Amino acid sequence: MRKGSIKRATKETDIEVELDLDGRGKATISTGIGFLDHMLDLLARHSRIDITVKAKGDLHVDHHHTTEDVAIALGQAMKQALGDMKGITRYADAHMPMDETLTRVALDISGRPVLVFKVEFVRDKVGTFDTELVSEWFRAFAMNSGMTLHVETLYGGNDHHIAESCFKGLARALRAAIAIDSRAADEIPSTKGSLGG
Repeated sequence: MRKGSIKRATKETDIEVELDLDGRGKATISTGIGFLDHMLDLLARHSRIDITVKAKGDLHVDHHHTTEDVAIALGQAMKQALGDMKGITRYADAHMPMDETLTRVALDISGRPVLVFKVEFVRDKVGTFDTELVSEWFRAFAMNSGMTLHVETLYGGNDHHIAESCFKGLARALRAAIAIDSRAADEIPSTKGSLGG
């Protein structure tokens, strides 16, 4: 049962997250930010991870705190669900086309959090959502899940497509990396015998 559940409450946000790594991609998402809801729905669908997010935040200020704190909670739930990481494939990458955009995502579920994010947006916003928050979401998710994550948009011109290709690319790479390798189901995938540092 590879499941994670996190509750995070601050003066800025109140968040509940649940996920099931062995789900079917079911998403129940409510953050109050339509674009973020859309990206998290894509993440669940294409990773086949069941994700539930209930978030209330200080949206009268802006979308920053809610976006970042949702990623923190999702990352922590991911780390919890992975446990000792026994049997996982660990490494994966994906090239994700989205119309005119192509993004490459590579990750290592290593326990050593690193984000390399080479993505440029054309405009400051997609609708009311600040495009700079895409990198903030990925940073918070990588740091709190404990994964090494590289995201690079090779080319693209539509900001919605660029963001979508990043989230879908993460989803497909996660789907492969968290899969249990039947040939090594009882092994931690490291010559050290442990992951996390």
